[in-house]
Amino acid sequence: MTTTSPSFQVDLNDNSPLYMQLARKLAQDVRDGRYQADQALPSERTLSEQLDVSRVTARKAIDQLVEQGLVVRRRGSGNYIAPRIEQPLSDLSSFSEQLQQRGYTPSSHWLRRDVMQADADAQLSLGLSPGTRVARLERLRLADEVVMAYETSVIPATILPRPENVGGSLYAHLAKTGHMPVRALQHLRAMNAPADLAARLDVPEGRAVLFITRIGYLESGEPVELTHSYCLSDHYDFVAELRRPA
Repeated sequence: MTTTSPSFQVDLNDNSPLYMQLARKLAQDVRDGRYQADQALPSERTLSEQLDVSRVTARKAIDQLVEQGLVVRRRGSGNYIAPRIEQPLSDLSSFSEQLQQRGYTPSSHWLRRDVMQADADAQLSLGLSPGTRVARLERLRLADEVVMAYETSVIPATILPRPENVGGSLYAHLAKTGHMPVRALQHLRAMNAPADLAARLDVPEGRAVLFITRIGYLESGEPVELTHSYCLSDHYDFVAELRRPA
């Protein structure tokens, strides 16, 4: 994989600052695959020399990539291309499985694991009666120590009576107890992160995220999982194969 960018040409018809033009050019290089996930981005000095721009311009361009979530800073090491997941929409798999299949190390930062009464959203989605007890899991999902998503999951307490026993993968835990979902309905839409969500994801308020709702079902057809995921859109590609009816 080439580690240097092709020459940078200033667009005289573009009124935006030079660092913004450079940031867009580097972002396109990332999306075009010139840089791979976890690959080091050239330093400010290297970019400055290669592209004939000032180090201040190079620094501000890199700052833009960090704000967009395309690049992550590692203290004492440098700037690296952020992980990116390509997820087929037809596959039912866990976050951990998706990352492991692509060579990343999945992890979770737990915010909450407890049992509570089902709220109206869970009652409607899982067909539960008022007062039904459910396990609620709330966490940040990480790939190679980079935050990818904020996620909440609700499981009937009859299926998951001790949520504190869930380790890295909810699906792995459910598989051990014989309650692994075999199919799911999933809805995706774009949204702008409100202040509380932005704070959890450590991004600016208003950042675009993918909001994904999943309802997982057992073989019997019983709904057993309601998961809401708020994914940083710069890290995800969703792929669907479409066919015309015969």
